[in-house]
Amino acid sequence: MDDLVTAAESSPSDHNLSAVVVPLFKGVLYMEENPAQWNALLDLQFRVRDYVAVLGLDLILDEAEGYAFLRSTPDEAPDSPKQPRLVARRQLSFPVSLLLALLRKKLAEFDARGGDTRLILSSDEVVELIRVFLPEGTNETRLIDQVGTHLNRIADLGFVRRLRGQADMFEVRRILKAFVDAQWLAEFDQRLADYRQHLTQTGERNDG
Repeated sequence: MDDLVTAAESSPSDHNLSAVVVPLFKGVLYMEENPAQWNALLDLQFRVRDYVAVLGLDLILDEAEGYAFLRSTPDEAPDSPKQPRLVARRQLSFPVSLLLALLRKKLAEFDARGGDTRLILSSDEVVELIRVFLPEGTNETRLIDQVGTHLNRIADLGFVRRLRGQADMFEVRRILKAFVDAQWLAEFDQRLADYRQHLTQTGERNDG
């Protein structure tokens, strides 16, 4: 009988933990999209951290920005045992990486001005962000199509989202700050110089 009581008493707690952990395995949990799950995560975050740590994962939770996600724990040493990766690393193409960098810089400038917390950009504005890195005479139609493809990829990754009913308007998700940090931004000018060189060399090879 004692065992039955114990099982019955622990069941609700286990259910709550599963209700928080399962969405995290599927992707990013946002406060604004699911307040109930977000509040449950805040209440259970220490249990969640302990649970996912056994699986080789870290819980990244930013209460101020309102997002949480799971990230693979870095190996402590080169010869440490390799655990199976539950959160896959995504290989990004050069143009997608460039556009993510530009969006992150735009978000930093937006935050510095204060005011609204949501950075909204049109497709045309995103095209202008990347145009300065391309050789003069780049085909306009092709450029727009390429940027659209890159934005779709970035939206699939969860870094931007289309506004409902406005297919050409995008919100830059604040979780981008967790993947492109302040130290990375401090080296941004050098990175942009590297990007320009890469694009110039690519253009020269294509012309040849």
